[in-house]
Amino acid sequence: MSRSCVGVTLDNIEELPKQCRRCVYWEIPPHLSDQAEEFGTVELEKEAWVSGVLLEWGSCGRIAHVDGVPAGFAFFAPPNVVPRAAAFPTAPVSADAVLLCGVHVMPDFAGEGIGRLLVQDVVRDLTRRGVKAVEAFGDDAERPRAEAHGRTDRGTPTCVLPAAFLRNVGFKTVAPHARWPRLRYEMQTGFNWKEDVEAAIAQLLGSVTISTAPAASPQPARVCSA
Repeated sequence: MSRSCVGVTLDNIEELPKQCRRCVYWEIPPHLSDQAEEFGTVELEKEAWVSGVLLEWGSCGRIAHVDGVPAGFAFFAPPNVVPRAAAFPTAPVSADAVLLCGVHVMPDFAGEGIGRLLVQDVVRDLTRRGVKAVEAFGDDAERPRAEAHGRTDRGTPTCVLPAAFLRNVGFKTVAPHARWPRLRYEMQTGFNWKEDVEAAIAQLLGSVTISTAPAASPQPARVCSA
């Protein structure tokens, strides 16, 4: 079974479930989302948001694949381009942090560690870009077992991540609240570079060949890149 993650772009946004492409809970102010729903422009608003963030800031989402099949996705962005963030009682997000807006796993892949994989991939991506921390608003309400993995009992994604999930993948509470705590993931303590270093060494060794032919002159044998 192969697992991989790629950035969300306008070319692959169609891989998201339809209800998620139509969800602009985080992306536009609440009063505008009602208007978008009324005029049937929700998907266009979602694509416009992704396009704008890509152009002005960079990658703002990741899609996880299992054997080439979309298994889950995550969205994240600077809090200043996430209007809903200001509405939470534990706002604002710290100035040095990016906001994790959501991590959702397709029902067929629940319980297979895809949520944790996505968080690790987001952390890896943002660490390389110099981001110091990721924060998220959690929901501490009691919920059915299905919702503990970021889904409702009908299998559709919830818009605010369960606080229990965030704690399980390494987030720590920085702004307590009975329902909407704000949690933080520090890059320097939560990310392990070991696998990237090993992959880089393996790639380097795989791209180098050493000539074993007899030297034609007193010069030392060359080391050639393949």
